[in-house]
Amino acid sequence: MSAPVGVLGGTFDPIHFAHLRLAHEAWERLGLDHVRLVPSATPPHRALPGVSAEHRLAMVQRAVADHPGLRADGRELDRTGPSYTIDTLEGLRAELPPATPLCLILGADAFLLLTTWKRWEALFDQAHLVVAHRPGHPPDRWTAGMEPALRRAFESRLTAGISDLHASASGRIYALGITQLDISSTAIRTAIAAGRSPRYLLPPNVIDYIGLQQLYKDPDAR
Repeated sequence: MSAPVGVLGGTFDPIHFAHLRLAHEAWERLGLDHVRLVPSATPPHRALPGVSAEHRLAMVQRAVADHPGLRADGRELDRTGPSYTIDTLEGLRAELPPATPLCLILGADAFLLLTTWKRWEALFDQAHLVVAHRPGHPPDRWTAGMEPALRRAFESRLTAGISDLHASASGRIYALGITQLDISSTAIRTAIAAGRSPRYLLPPNVIDYIGLQQLYKDPDAR
């Protein structure tokens, strides 16, 4: 069986080192073949970003250009309507050998809202879920706030074995404690709009692209 392929979605407005560290740690620690970073063209659960999906994809492409295990994936730009994760996973699944494991990487906060996602239970038919959390906040602290249906899925699918992510194509939940970098895309946009440098918060080639394209200086610019 092939090594799992990771999938990390987001608006990436802009992509920064916390996104990249999460993707890198998942790739390295879980033995993934690679991680695909997928910019959301039309996020279904939040306002449309002020910067176009094309610019956000271009920034992701630059951010991962020199990393052997990270790839930019622009498939959501090719679809119309809201960018639903289940559609992305089904499209990717159709392109890969059937037995290839997929690992959808998401934060604990997003996981707790999973029942609001389109066809959320079908996600487990397409991928494993890797839930990234802060060190010191293990999964047994999460169950109190879960919807009952999500709690049942969580308790029945949770595994502590990375080998389980390699042994089947989908269906398990794995909790991954990750390095916490307190970096915010919102704070980066605010700093740029105020004329402050975002240096050391995101890759230099992404900063160069932002400057070249004059992104985030005009709140109405796309």
